[in-house]
Amino acid sequence: MTTHAQQAVLSPETMVREFKKSGVTHIVTLPDSETNYLYELMIREPSFTVVPVAREGETMAIAAGVLIGGKTPVCLIQNTGMFESGDSIRGIAIDVGLPIVMVIGYRGYDRHGETVDTAAHFTEPILHTWGIKFYLVETDEDGPRISKAFEEAKRTSKPVAILVGDEYHGFNRPGAR
Repeated sequence: MTTHAQQAVLSPETMVREFKKSGVTHIVTLPDSETNYLYELMIREPSFTVVPVAREGETMAIAAGVLIGGKTPVCLIQNTGMFESGDSIRGIAIDVGLPIVMVIGYRGYDRHGETVDTAAHFTEPILHTWGIKFYLVETDEDGPRISKAFEEAKRTSKPVAILVGDEYHGFNRPGAR
């Protein structure tokens, strides 16, 4: 039997590496306890400007401004925050056709189908309804999908989502640093 310590997880270092590889300049995020170590890495990275928000619904407008300024943003939100951001995603990212990448914590996701949190039940259907392509990222091995999402957004001038199926479980575990 595999213990939690032995399970493959998505490390914050992998996310930072993929963001740098994709030319990210600004990280628009609602800081939370789940992503504390990722946040610490991001603010220490000199090539990133971390832009904290009060509500996840603000992320699209800020990311649009960053894009207009010629820089590359990424929005870090949770799926419940994506629900709250729906009108901004529709009105700014989709209708205007902006290549905004959203990294979405997939709260309630369970790869074994034992999902009890309705947030997970609605995530993929809503992305499909909006016509937003997404990439599921659960482990460090999936890291290159992050760069693929940025390539897809640039190629199509449409928003693209990265669903973090691990929901950042590896980000605060002992020895993660």
